[in-house]
Amino acid sequence: MIKEGVFHFVTESYLLDFRGRVTIPMIGNYLLHAASSHASERGFGYTDMTEKHTAWVLSRIAIEMTDYPKLSEPITLYTWVGEVGRLFTERCFELQNGEGNPFGYARSIWAAIDLETRRPTPLDVEGLSTYVSDRLCPIEKPGKIKPVESEVEGTSFIVKYSDLDINGHLNSIKYMEHLLDMFNIRMFEEKEVRRFEISYLAEGRYGMELTLHSEPIDTDQYAMAICHEGKAICRAAVNWK
Repeated sequence: MIKEGVFHFVTESYLLDFRGRVTIPMIGNYLLHAASSHASERGFGYTDMTEKHTAWVLSRIAIEMTDYPKLSEPITLYTWVGEVGRLFTERCFELQNGEGNPFGYARSIWAAIDLETRRPTPLDVEGLSTYVSDRLCPIEKPGKIKPVESEVEGTSFIVKYSDLDINGHLNSIKYMEHLLDMFNIRMFEEKEVRRFEISYLAEGRYGMELTLHSEPIDTDQYAMAICHEGKAICRAAVNWK
């Protein structure tokens, strides 16, 4: 039984930022593609889940990067199941360059929800546990993020068509994009995001007015949130270097 998934990408110019490098949201897309494909190949992907009237939802993810690929650079992405609980499962990732050297890792927490009630539903622990790998992921798990929504005034935006995913809700990568857009362009010119962590608390829906909040909590560290009617639908932490 092959427990780990291996996926290959090559960076394209239209996927890069103004510096000619892959972005955190694009890395997030690679991770979600690998997660979806790995699950589907093992019988617990999108189609398998919808047949049971359930769906995977991303609860938390932490991404740590030591480098960012440039144009036409190959990326090899490994993904595996780290832990399985009754309601949540951990999925890990390792990104390697063309020489086989790691330049990034990620740890994510997923839950299954009932498509009608939108509430968590118990996982097939026995089935998923057969794919648990002992491969190590050397970064900290996603942790508690300081609430800042009640402490700083936020800017607002309306959820629109291009923000939506296949379930009709605010796309998990769009959360990342909106949060990172709060930083001045000079930040990206002078520094790199070394760790990006986000906790998804509720679903954004079409037409919602959401507010963005950000507060520095230490040197080059920020706590952030996206809120609806004063209540956080996600919280995030960003570390720069």
